[in-house]
Amino acid sequence: MSSPSSKAQEAREAVASRLREMRLDAGITGRELAVRCGWSESKSSRIEHAKTPPSDADIRAWCSACGMPGTADDLIAANRQADSMYVQWKRLQRTGLRQLQESGVPLYEQTQQFHVYCSNVVPGFFQTSGYATALLTSIAQFRGTPDDVSDAVKARMDRSHVIREGEHRFAVLGEEAVLRYRIGSAEVMAAQLGHLLSMMALPSISLGIIPFTALRQAWPLETFTIFDGQRVHVETLSAAIKETQPSDVALYLKAFGNLKKVAVYGAEARSLITAAIDAVG
Repeated sequence: MSSPSSKAQEAREAVASRLREMRLDAGITGRELAVRCGWSESKSSRIEHAKTPPSDADIRAWCSACGMPGTADDLIAANRQADSMYVQWKRLQRTGLRQLQESGVPLYEQTQQFHVYCSNVVPGFFQTSGYATALLTSIAQFRGTPDDVSDAVKARMDRSHVIREGEHRFAVLGEEAVLRYRIGSAEVMAAQLGHLLSMMALPSISLGIIPFTALRQAWPLETFTIFDGQRVHVETLSAAIKETQPSDVALYLKAFGNLKKVAVYGAEARSLITAAIDAVG
């Protein structure tokens, strides 16, 4: 499977190739197209060779110049999809962290079935305000974003309403290491782990913990969330990745299934969480 960044580039190149084909079908040169669009010939070349991503306005101007204005909407949609497949965090977080929390609300509210795997931190909608504050503060400091942590934490807490409202189901897997990683003070971690115990009582939530001692069928992976079996969001250090290709989504569902086989639930999971609480003290 090619990397998400290379697939995003392939998608951008597909849009660029379609624009070039339109120009050739219209029988005009790059120079003539530039004149009609009111920009430099070099800009036309950069767009055609996928060196410069076109804006919505660029695509509309291009389609109009080629006498095919009706094709603009589909190309704009394809271009936006390509642009959102692999997005660096520095771009998503350039104005701070609050807006990113709020932007995910519509998708969270629309999703009925969540499959979540966490290998590094407690999933966002299970976080307490103290844990979220400690985590988002470290992220803001590491990335050098504007300090809007308090607003971002409030937005994250507000987003978590999907746990208790609507017809949402959560299948969540976490590595035992997540229970042990110290995010915030001892008091913050104890409260967070206690909150996990209370979350397990909700009928909409299935929480499994993969013990350190499990004989693994799947190695630890990057944190990911699957929404209604239709799209996957993957978090890496440098970028947010969105997968919508059915074969890629199926791959993550298969990985989730393998991880689920070695997780423990119920009393065994509570025992691991309780042991982690005891260790905090």
